[in-house]
Amino acid sequence: MQGLVVLTVQACVPSLMPAACEAATACHEVGGGKAAMLFGGLYLVALGIGGIKGSLPPHGAEQFDETTPSGRRQRSTFFNYFVFCVSCGGLIATTFVVWVADNKGWKWGFGIPTITIFVCIIVFLAGSATYRSKIPSGSPLTTIFKVLVAALLNGCFSRSSVVNENKDSEALTNTLNFLNRAVESNPKYSSIECTVEQVEDVKIMLKGLPIFVCTIMVNCCLAQLNTFSVEQAATMNTKLGSLKVPPASLTAFPVLFIMIVAPIYDIVIVPLARKVTKTEMGITHLRRIGFGLVLSIFSMAVAAVVEVKRKRVAIDSGLVDDVTKPLPISFLWVALQYLFLGSADLFTFAGLLEFFFTETPIRMRSLATSLTFASLAVGYYLSSVIVSIVNRVTGNRSHAAWLSGVNINHYHLERFYWLMCVLSLLNFLHFLFWALRYKYRGIGATTE
Repeated sequence: MQGLVVLTVQACVPSLMPAACEAATACHEVGGGKAAMLFGGLYLVALGIGGIKGSLPPHGAEQFDETTPSGRRQRSTFFNYFVFCVSCGGLIATTFVVWVADNKGWKWGFGIPTITIFVCIIVFLAGSATYRSKIPSGSPLTTIFKVLVAALLNGCFSRSSVVNENKDSEALTNTLNFLNRAVESNPKYSSIECTVEQVEDVKIMLKGLPIFVCTIMVNCCLAQLNTFSVEQAATMNTKLGSLKVPPASLTAFPVLFIMIVAPIYDIVIVPLARKVTKTEMGITHLRRIGFGLVLSIFSMAVAAVVEVKRKRVAIDSGLVDDVTKPLPISFLWVALQYLFLGSADLFTFAGLLEFFFTETPIRMRSLATSLTFASLAVGYYLSSVIVSIVNRVTGNRSHAAWLSGVNINHYHLERFYWLMCVLSLLNFLHFLFWALRYKYRGIGATTE
């Protein structure tokens, strides 16, 4: 909230704003205290969002009793509607708030989120007396670092280590057994000697990392919806009756699909799955993530087919070199890939949140659920890397790169989408490798 207050104040006070542009190409670069205030506000917002996204999902899920079947079902519903609410907020931000900022000024564009956050803080604090809180001790990052360093030092530099004669040492598992050396007693490294509980916590965390890595590709595909898919729609007929839809507004489509699919999944699909599988969960976390990965494969295949159709229309209508005129094809064709990827995002995002919360110990939950949002960030960065690599590999003196040209009609975007489809398929096979070997832990544990 502090960051939003800073940005709102700067947008309201003329003396804190940068100088107005004299012309479209004669804008003044902001500097000094004004720049410090601007970037300070932005970094405070980023810091606050990181803290909220890392702590809110585990805090909300901990309000349900995980020792009872009904509590676990309610917790699963919570993650589903958590994604629904995040999508709802994103839809309001990218439509209503953006419209207000463009038409009424940045002071209202920042002011509305500031007021909203202030009200949310009051509502959150009002219920604080009723919250169930499980406060972990220590830092999960410190524990992970300590176990890895202790195992490394005892394994590589110690020749006379003695295993602790502790009855709890029998609780050490054989998976990732190189970490077991972290509990060995060594006078040289006594300050970093670890407990069995710490070692097992780190093992559980590390075993979930391959699943995290497999979800990055979905977010890499999702990044295309904000770039190439918008460019595709910009060349097409964007009219719905008398309403002309801005191509950039297409980013609201996956959010809308998530908001539609989330209740259907929770109200219809999960109860039906419980009847079919005769299990408490109905659909396990990893199967839910896997289904999202499959949908991402289909989304890229659909995107490639739609692009072939769009380019054929451009050629037949003689508008390959003229992007000022809309093609005689509706932009709703592009909405198909938004449908598949929006659904994929729901299944993968909510499934990964619940997977990490359920499978990791309480001391690691905040860190683990934060990896879900890290997957989103890494996926977007990976998308840029793939585009750069594709252009570098496919471009030479004899022909242009796949993703370069006079306009998008000269791109080989369909080839890029087929490449993403193949990469998503390989990613799914990689996911299967780890998912089929993963064994659930805790109450109601099942195996894939």
